[in-house]
Amino acid sequence: MSDAPIAQSIHDLVHAQDPEAASILKAEGERQASTLELIASENHASLATMHAMGTCFTNKYAEGYPGARYYGGCEHHDEIERLAQDRAKALFKCEYANVQPHSGAQANAALFLALLNPGDTFASLELSDGGHLSHGLKVNISGKWFSPVHYPLVRDENDADFERLDYDAIRDVCMEHKPKLLMCGYSAYPRVIDFAKFRAIADECGAILHADIAHIAGLVATGVHPSPFPHCHVVTTTTHKTLRGPRGGLILTNDADLNKKLNRAVFPGTQGGPLMHVVFSKAIAFGEALRPEFREYQQQVVANAQALAGSLVERNYRITSGGTDNHLMLVDLRTKDAELTGADAEKWLEDAGIICNKNGVPQDPRPPKTTSGLRLGTPALTTRGMGQPEMQRVAELIDRVLSSKGTDGAVRNDVRTLCDAFPLPGHGQAVGA
Repeated sequence: MSDAPIAQSIHDLVHAQDPEAASILKAEGERQASTLELIASENHASLATMHAMGTCFTNKYAEGYPGARYYGGCEHHDEIERLAQDRAKALFKCEYANVQPHSGAQANAALFLALLNPGDTFASLELSDGGHLSHGLKVNISGKWFSPVHYPLVRDENDADFERLDYDAIRDVCMEHKPKLLMCGYSAYPRVIDFAKFRAIADECGAILHADIAHIAGLVATGVHPSPFPHCHVVTTTTHKTLRGPRGGLILTNDADLNKKLNRAVFPGTQGGPLMHVVFSKAIAFGEALRPEFREYQQQVVANAQALAGSLVERNYRITSGGTDNHLMLVDLRTKDAELTGADAEKWLEDAGIICNKNGVPQDPRPPKTTSGLRLGTPALTTRGMGQPEMQRVAELIDRVLSSKGTDGAVRNDVRTLCDAFPLPGHGQAVGA
């Protein structure tokens, strides 16, 4: 059976029971198919990965771990969880994997519960410089129950490493505050992370080293970005984004004692029953990521990001840190138009069918709800089969929207034409049509 009949049968099944919900599903499928997804943390999962979450694995409670469940009837749940674990360990070349976290933030919450006591100090990059809310933002549990200290990026515009990680400053912060945990890995940082340098700092100050590779997991899994192992004691990640699986989390380590603590922190520490339909989907996604073509995909993601960044620079947009080594970039809009804000740019672009998010740039004078920049990423467009020539076209479309302050209505039709030429692979509008 082809993908389209599968998708149609799902839509028909939903429609027969709930036409109102089915109409929303159809509309979302059409939105995804007809827009350019440039949010760096989003991707288009395969049809198999998506449909796995709609299987009978959703019907079962499986609290505990394989071989040690609190309910009967978990034979096949043990099998699929072990398969997901084995594939995750093969992907990231590590000894232990917990595939149960519901999200990356949940994985990080378990990390804090396992390794820190309330009030303990940890070090991380501040959110405004590219960190993540679960790395110490005051409204998050990480910032409310624990004591974050933050290290900066290079601030000197005359320094060749401007807006990159300042390893000397990281060491200074860690030696002053002696954090129990040192975090690296970010949500808006476009450069390679030197995990070996972080480990040297962690060892010197006596900290456990943690890497949150949620954004770069697919790059790491295929060797396109250096691995946090063997340098980091523990690694957390999401399973979507560049890894292109279902929305979920993952915890990895090579340390047997840490693994026991982390497992207890996931269940029963922060979660109840695992979402076994999502674990099933994770196993399928990890299998996809182990195929040789997945490395080619990741290489193209980076090549596309660099092509998009270069094309935007040619149109007088500034890319923070001077470029990108991974799947994303931060675009400082002020060199193009001093009055242009990220909030306005995001809205105008969405109206034109180009989906992205406003984002602060390092030392941004504007508040988070306004910002001076955009965060752009290429995983989803690369999944559609686009290459460097299309990235030049996308840069042109972005510039037309922003230069016209959203008044160039012809861009929406041009976006649809480009989307039609590169339909969502494997399922077209199967997400809802």
